[in-house]
Order: sequence, then C-alpha cells, then structure tokens
Amino acid sequence: MKERSTKFLEELRQRVFVCDGAMGTMLYSKGVPANRCFEELNDSMPSLIKEVHDAYIRAGAEIIETNTFGANAVRLSAHGLSEKCQEFNRAGVRLARKCAGDKVLVAGAVGPLGVRLEPLGPCPLEQARRAFEEQIQALAEAGADLIMLETFYDLNEIREAIAAVRDVCDLPLIAQVTITDDGNMVSGTAPEQFTRQLMEWGADAVGCNCSVGPQAMLAAVQRMSGATNLPLTAQPNAGLPVNVGGRNMYLCSPEYMAGYIQQFIRCGVKLAGGCCGTTPEHIRAIRDAVSAVQAPRPRVSLAAVPDVVRTLQPVPLSQRSRLAAKVATREFIALAEILPPRGCDATKEIEGARYLAENGVDAIFVPDSPRAGARMSAQAMAHLVQDRAGIEALLQYSCRNRNIVGIQSDLLGGYGLGLRNLLLTTGDAPPSGNYPDATAVFDVDAIGLTKIVGQLNQGLDIGGNFLGNQTGFLIAVVADPGAVNFEQEMERLRSKLRVGAECVVTRPVFDIEKLVHFLDAVAPFNMPVILTIWPLTSHRHAEYLANELHMAFPESVLQRMRAADSGELARSEGVRIAQEMARSAKDRVQGLLVGAPLGRYETVVEVFGAVRGEQRVASSE
Repeated sequence: MKERSTKFLEELRQRVFVCDGAMGTMLYSKGVPANRCFEELNDSMPSLIKEVHDAYIRAGAEIIETNTFGANAVRLSAHGLSEKCQEFNRAGVRLARKCAGDKVLVAGAVGPLGVRLEPLGPCPLEQARRAFEEQIQALAEAGADLIMLETFYDLNEIREAIAAVRDVCDLPLIAQVTITDDGNMVSGTAPEQFTRQLMEWGADAVGCNCSVGPQAMLAAVQRMSGATNLPLTAQPNAGLPVNVGGRNMYLCSPEYMAGYIQQFIRCGVKLAGGCCGTTPEHIRAIRDAVSAVQAPRPRVSLAAVPDVVRTLQPVPLSQRSRLAAKVATREFIALAEILPPRGCDATKEIEGARYLAENGVDAIFVPDSPRAGARMSAQAMAHLVQDRAGIEALLQYSCRNRNIVGIQSDLLGGYGLGLRNLLLTTGDAPPSGNYPDATAVFDVDAIGLTKIVGQLNQGLDIGGNFLGNQTGFLIAVVADPGAVNFEQEMERLRSKLRVGAECVVTRPVFDIEKLVHFLDAVAPFNMPVILTIWPLTSHRHAEYLANELHMAFPESVLQRMRAADSGELARSEGVRIAQEMARSAKDRVQGLLVGAPLGRYETVVEVFGAVRGEQRVASSE
C-alpha cells in the first residue's frame, strides 16, 4: 500500500489522472430520495453503490471516490447513525476496492461536518478534529489509496481535516475547497490565499470542486496556479442546476465540460473529474480529452504571492456613537424597547421614540422580531428612529435566515445608513404562527456573528480581505442570567468577548438572586452590563414567560401577579415589580433596557422614574 501511494504521488506530478463524477447525482437518478443518508447505502444497498463505481470505471476513471462524503459522526447524527461512522467508511472502501481491482485507485472521500466551527459556529475545533480522525482512520485502515477532502467552504474546517489526516495516516492527501462564481470561497477568501494555506498545512495536491461549472472554476484555477507548484485538481459541476418539473437538472453536456480540459491542464491540473450533475458520460468525454492533451506545466515564482493582510485599527469606542461613548465612560444608560410595526406605517413608533427621548431615554432598542407575522424589518425601523425621531438606535441583529454573505452586506449597508450600535444574537427559530411552512436558516451563531462584526471594524471581510475602509460599530451581545446550563452560558459569553464583544445586555430578569449570581460571575470580565426589565401586564403574561419562554421567576413574583390577575391593577403591580428590580440593580449595572408592553411607552418612563427617585406616574397623553 505504501509503495502504491508513493508511486501515485510521483505520477501525479508527471501526468493527468481522471477521477470519477458525482455519486449523489447517480443515486438520485436511480430513485434514492435526496434526503436519505447516502452513506447508509454502503450497508443496505451495496449492489447499487457498486453499480455506480463500475459505470465510472468503464467510462475511464482512474480514481474512484468512496461513498463516504458525509460519513462522519456529526453529519450521521442527523440521521441517528453517528455510531455507524467506522462501519460505513470501511464498507465504502471495501465496495470501491472490489470494483477497482489493482488498476484503479480508491480515494477515501471526506466532506465537511455540516456544522460551522468556532468562532463562526457552535462546533469546537477539538470536536471537529476528533470527528475527522475517526472517519479518516477507518478509511485508511480499510485500504484507501489516498484521502480526498472535498467541498470545504471554511478554511478553519479544512485545516482541522488536513491535520487529522496527518495525525492518523501517511496517505497522499488531496485538499479541495468549493468556490463561488467570482472564484473566491464563500467567506471571500481569494484563490491565491487559500492555495497558499492548503499548501502550508500539508496537502499534496490542492484544487476546487462543486458549486460552479468549468468556466468559473478555470478562472479560479488560473489564479491558484500562480501561488503553488503543487499539482492542482479540478472537479466542477455540470453547470448550475435548473429546476425542470420540480427536479434540479444539470444541463452542461459532456462535450462542453471536456472542452475545458486543455485549458485546465495548461494551468497545472493533474487530476480532472466532475462533481454534482456529472455522469459516466461526462467522465468518458473528459478521459478522451485528457488522452488527447498532456502538457507540461511551467513553474512559477511563489515570491509574488503577498503574505501581509492589511488591517485598520478599530475606531476608539468613545468615538463610534453617543451610546458607545457612554459605554466607554461607564455612564448610566437608559434604553427603551420599541417593536417594529406590523405593516409599513411606523408613525406611532416614531412618536413613541420622540416621547421617550424627551423623557431621558438615551437610545431606542429595536428588536429583530422573532414572532410569526409580517413586521417591518428591524434595520429599517432603526434607521427611521434615528432619522425622524432624533434619537440613536440599538439594533438587534440576529443570525436567523441570513448567510454570511448576506450578513456582511446588511451590516455594511446599515453602517452606510448611519446605524452604529448593534446587539448581536443567534436568534430563535420562528414559531408557526401565521406561516406554518416558514423555516429558519442559521449560517452562523452569535459568536460567529460577533467575529464578523469585529473584523468589519478592522476593515476586513470574513475571508480576511481588506475592504479599503472600516465600520465603527458598538458590539453588544446577549447573555441569560437565568440560563439552565449556566456554565455553558458563561463559556459562550467568554467566547464572544474573545472575538470582539464590548458590552453585554441580559435577557429579561425577574429573579434578583439569579441576577446577583450572574453579576458576580461576570465581574472578572470587567464588561459593562445592561439589565433588561420587562414590566409584566398580567398573571397570564407571567405564566407564559415562565413556562413557554423558560424565563426564571421566583414564586413570590408569580404570587403577586396571580393576586393582581389582570387589568389596570395587574399592570400597576407589574410596574412596581419592575421598579423594585431596577432599584435593586442600579448600582451594579451600567444601564437598564426597559420594555414597553402593549406599546405603552409611559410604562418605561415610570420604571426609570423609580431609578431617578421620581414618584410621579408618567403619561404620554
């Protein structure tokens, strides 16, 4: 096996190998549902997998990939099959080896975990490394000739995968990332940069696969060629998918794809194959094109590749906004919440913001409404508050339903509109409400979002590319003093601090003991804390928050609201409870964020009046 692998690396520098095409496309075409665990078919339908391998070998593939792309414990857990990781990988190699014989090489296919790694997501680097090591060791022990890392969109993740390969085996390693139409990774990382990184981390060959067709991939490979003398690989999709009769179809012909082979080879590609949408017919055409063209690759100078990433010093906190200046100088801060309106008329909300500004509120907190229903976007509402009410806004920005490209675009646009203060949160999945078919998309969590904003404040996008200018956001984050897993909550808060958080806003608190415990725990962080208070409106309101939103309530508060029940008596009792909490906490927190239940903004003024020693009952009439 060792001799076979060494020979492959020597040959890879001298000639072009033809790899196979898509496994998933072929299985789908044979009636396997797209939501099924394809790797499980190694056990349950081995003849079907062998049928695909055999078809590619007959078409001329010299390397076939095992049906193990998603056979890591993390991805398999979504199917309840994480304990089958080693079994599926060994079975994948065994099936490929039976088809390959002695003349065709078997590549152990390894894809990403399907979750984002820290700091952009919840998966620790150590967990990712262990998952990759488990899969790769099974592939190596089962007899794979080489390891093929493919379709990676996160450099941090492929770094862990490369390290895992080097930790558990000495097989040849091909490392491939996936790109967008502009040739960069989804994060914005340029070909010159990711090529250099993959080379430095220990890959034997580097390249691209998936996501784009041959034209866009050729442009990226041309740029990669100037950054390394390693063999390059290219496995494009058969173009972009087109929906035909409810099914995604890839319409690039075999002849069209094969027409790019000569140009790929001139750039230094030594392994050519296909990804989504490619079939044995595509591979046969690629094989014929490779047979007709074998060109030497000119060597390049690596000295031309830049190694310095330019950054800008963040704007001093005190200069970013009036609210940020108060955070910097530790002055007491008064914030009030105003919900974006249903529909497109924000007249009532703008009037409320003016009223609150006249009554000593420093900034308006605009939440990114998680509840079902059509509301004005929080970003638009925050802009209207600043533009028409003359008071700063603190915009809650969540990760829900946004990918990292959209996040960066939103934030740059918001900064251009004058927004300077952000409260970053992961966001909740939407309830069914009026739209039972609505789903939530989370590309990153709050830690990753904090990282993104921190880099924008230094003039960098998430891929580390210099933007030419920078944002100057105040970065606030959320923490829950009543979290069931308090240690995990503190660890997440520490992670947010490490990547750029500058102050913390609590979730609503009703239990003073839990607040004191939280403040004691965060005291070593030396981080400004703003306490969120929601005045209760009824006993039913309190029960809902306690039982459905899992907020911590002392029994005494529930008893008081039960006694008041509902109506104006209950509202008054809710205000008194909020005032007591505010007075108890005012000397230990830097500020208060007070909600306005049912849009009654005078309630906010009543609560702040207790903190300031004012006893009058405010009115907005």
